[in-house]
Amino acid sequence: MSALRILLAFLFLVAVPAHADEARDAANLVTKARIALGNLVGNEELKPHIRRHLARAKAVMIFPNLIKGAFLVGGEGGSGVLLTRNEMGVWSYPAFYTMATFSLGLQIGGQTAEAILMVLTEEGLREILDKQVKLGADLSMAAGPVGMGKEAGATTNMEVDIVTYSVAQGLYVGGSLEGAVVVRRNDWNQSFYAPGATPEDIVIERTHTNSAADELLEALALQR
Repeated sequence: MSALRILLAFLFLVAVPAHADEARDAANLVTKARIALGNLVGNEELKPHIRRHLARAKAVMIFPNLIKGAFLVGGEGGSGVLLTRNEMGVWSYPAFYTMATFSLGLQIGGQTAEAILMVLTEEGLREILDKQVKLGADLSMAAGPVGMGKEAGATTNMEVDIVTYSVAQGLYVGGSLEGAVVVRRNDWNQSFYAPGATPEDIVIERTHTNSAADELLEALALQR
């Protein structure tokens, strides 16, 4: 066997576990997103608000683990999923994204938070799909309710692209994700589905599926 063939064989053996690791990490994130959705909707303070916004959302992003004050580029702690809903109310399979920021503005000390972002406009969804976006700059946004049973005026009186809710240890923590940058995770999109898979393929064209995300889709379908 030539030296070139030996090298190619070695690279293939090294690449397979790496790809498998990424696929496993992506599947784990999907599971965590489903659990986070249940926790967020299960919060009695937030349930009616989240369900009302979900009823008219074009898409939803779920981030199971956000850490205050961390620059979360490519790390699982800042990764999440994007799913869109079509005209028939059917949710797409998830595309993978990372949220990165120097400060998430969450008043939770060193805790981690679960966050859900409801994308309410077609323009907002297109921005997320077309490029890297900065929340509050490229897209208008508002935080969820500001107190027990109260609705933030910004979420009802002003049309915004995204409404966000964040929970830490079962408690609504307020705060804002303004200034966070949302970036697609091409590595996980391709590992979880197929080489070359893009967010547009997954959530708009819907040309890719993975049964590992079926339970997440079912959980979203129940939030009516």
